[in-house]
Amino acid sequence: MGIFERYLTLWVGLCILAGIALGHLLPGVFNALAALEYASVNLVVAVLIWAMVYPMMIAIDLGSLKAVGQRPKGLVITLAVNWLIKPFTMAGLAVLFFNYFFAGIIEPANAQQYIAGLILLGAAPCTAMVFVWSQMTRGDPSYTLVQVTINDLVMVVAFAPIVAFLLGVTDIAVPWETLVLSAVLYIVLPLIAGGLTRRYLIARGGEAAVTTFTARIKPLSMLGLLLTVVLLFGFQGGIILAQPLLIALIALPIVLQSYGIFALAYAWAWAWRLPYRIAAPCALIGTSNFFELAVAVAIGLFGLNSGAALATVVGVLVEVPVMLSLVAFANRTRTRFAAA
Repeated sequence: MGIFERYLTLWVGLCILAGIALGHLLPGVFNALAALEYASVNLVVAVLIWAMVYPMMIAIDLGSLKAVGQRPKGLVITLAVNWLIKPFTMAGLAVLFFNYFFAGIIEPANAQQYIAGLILLGAAPCTAMVFVWSQMTRGDPSYTLVQVTINDLVMVVAFAPIVAFLLGVTDIAVPWETLVLSAVLYIVLPLIAGGLTRRYLIARGGEAAVTTFTARIKPLSMLGLLLTVVLLFGFQGGIILAQPLLIALIALPIVLQSYGIFALAYAWAWAWRLPYRIAAPCALIGTSNFFELAVAVAIGLFGLNSGAALATVVGVLVEVPVMLSLVAFANRTRTRFAAA
C-alpha cells in the first residue's frame, strides 16, 4: 500500500478543508466550474472521474473469466452480497436513519438527497481498492482479479436499473437519461478504453508493460479523486460550516452498513469452509465501495452542490479507516479458515 492509499483519509480530510476555504474565498470560480456541463454532466468532474477510473479498468483482465468455474463458492458470495443484499440494506438503513432517526434534525428535502447518495454508494461495489485489501490480507490475487472482473461486467448492466428502482422506491425522481448516460460514461466507456489499452500494452511488452504503465499513471487517479473532493466541498462548505454534525450523521449508516456486510460475507465464507485466501478478499469486496462511480453519478443526477454528492464524498472519508480495521480483524482470524 503506497503512501497515498495508506493516508487516503488524511488527504481527503485536507482536501475537504481546502475545498471549504476556497469555496468561501472564490465563490465565482466555483460557480463558473459548475456551469460547465452538458446533459447534466459536469465536464470538469467528468475529466477527473475518468482520471480515477481509467487506470482501474486497465487492470481488468477479461481473460481471467475462463477461471470462473474453479471454486465458484467465493463468486456466489460476492455476487449475492454485492447485487442481492448490499444495495437494499444500504437503502433500508438510509431511509431508517434519515426519515426516522434524524427526522427532527434534518429537513425532509435534504434527507432525500442524503438517502439518494447512500443508495448510489450501496449499489457500486469496489473495483480498484479491492486489490489493495486483498494484498494486505494475503489473498489469492488471481481469484480476486476474477471476482473484480465479473463484478465490473455485472455493474455494466445492473447498476443503473438497481439505482433507478431504489430511488423510485424511496420516492426520489429518477432522471433516466442522466443515469444511463452516467453508467455509459463512467463504466462502459472506461472499461472499453481500459481493455483496448491493456491489449496494446500486452502486445508491446506483456504483463510487465501493463504493470509499468498503470504504476506510472496511478498518481493521476489519486489526483483526480482529491481534486473532485476539493470541488465538492467548495460547493458544500456553507452547509458543513452551518451544520458541523452533518458529516457524522451521514457517516453513521455507512459505517454500520460496512461492518454488517463484512460480518455477513465473512461468516458465510467461513460456513462454506472457503480457504482464507479467498474468504478475506471475498468479504472485503462486498464491504468496500466504488466511490469514484458513486460520486460521479451523484453529481450527474443531482448536481455538484447536492446533498447526494456530499453523502458520496463522506463515503470516501470513512472508507479507508473502516476497511483498515476490517483488514486487521481478518488477519487476526486467519487461523479459523482453511489455509489453501
